[in-house]
Amino acid sequence: TQCVSGCVCPHNLVLDGKGACIAPEDCPCVHNGNSYSPGESIRVGCNNCTCRNRKWHCSQEPCLETCSVYGDGHYTTFDGKRFDFEGDCEYVLVQNYCGQQAMNQGTFRVITENIPCGTTGTTCSKSIKVFLGVSIFFKLCQKDGTSCSRYRLTPGGKMPFQIRSMGIYLVVDTTAGLILMWDKKTSIFIKLSPSFQGHVCGLCGNYDGNGNNDFTTRSQSVVGNVLEFANSWKVSSSCPNANRTKDPCTANPYRKAWAQKKCSIITSEVFAKCHSQVEPNEYYQACVDDACACDTGGDCECFCTAVAAYAQACNELDICISWRTPSICRKFQPTSF
Repeated sequence: TQCVSGCVCPHNLVLDGKGACIAPEDCPCVHNGNSYSPGESIRVGCNNCTCRNRKWHCSQEPCLETCSVYGDGHYTTFDGKRFDFEGDCEYVLVQNYCGQQAMNQGTFRVITENIPCGTTGTTCSKSIKVFLGVSIFFKLCQKDGTSCSRYRLTPGGKMPFQIRSMGIYLVVDTTAGLILMWDKKTSIFIKLSPSFQGHVCGLCGNYDGNGNNDFTTRSQSVVGNVLEFANSWKVSSSCPNANRTKDPCTANPYRKAWAQKKCSIITSEVFAKCHSQVEPNEYYQACVDDACACDTGGDCECFCTAVAAYAQACNELDICISWRTPSICRKFQPTSF
């Protein structure tokens, strides 16, 4: 940020915008519309940036990028492209079995199983399959209201992954440079090592830093239509192609006012310190859509998942928001009263 010289300030001093004269090196730095004093630090991705002499000085650590899927088919690719897709089938989220590499096999593949979760044609991800190499397969799923995880190794196969709990998430750490977080419901976050940049494909995009070409089909064609792109990543050709569904709030107009009121927490003061870092309006609209769509008894779960997705996006930037309360999406449900 350039400081404008003030005519009443002594030589070599400038106005700070508040009527005081300061040395140029004491001018603040600006990030996303916010001013930071010299010596203050912020986190951008996985790097720390410190304000010095009106400029940001950042560490240069390679960052793991994240692909997210939550609620009623809301996707954000590794390169930050957002889209909605409601398909009732199994789909490849990410793999490095792409193009010519598919002939020689890659090192991993992640598949999501989408199933109906409302009467409006909406779908949600209810299980995740992970393949590592040719010898290891494991599945994370919900069964009879409880979460399950199981794995299978071929003879001689090793165990290049670890499953652990972290808050509400089940976390899978692999030696392949892949980390998977699952909330045991409908939210999936996949983190990939920078070594895979430009070498992956699927609904999570190609991770090449350019969101404009993320709609790359299985045949490696770049298309502009989300349905053509996403349907190409079906695991089974026997599944019908997904078609665009009705707006859930139009289909269930009696739920719209309730959904808007509940989801307004995303644009409220509760998340104020995150608004300048993560644009809230798209998350708010996704929340409203999901709260309208989940009309078979899981409306509160859909609402909580949508808000948690925004909270997780904030958390990725080290902005931690305490938004859960005993009356709003409490973290732990009592086993008895």
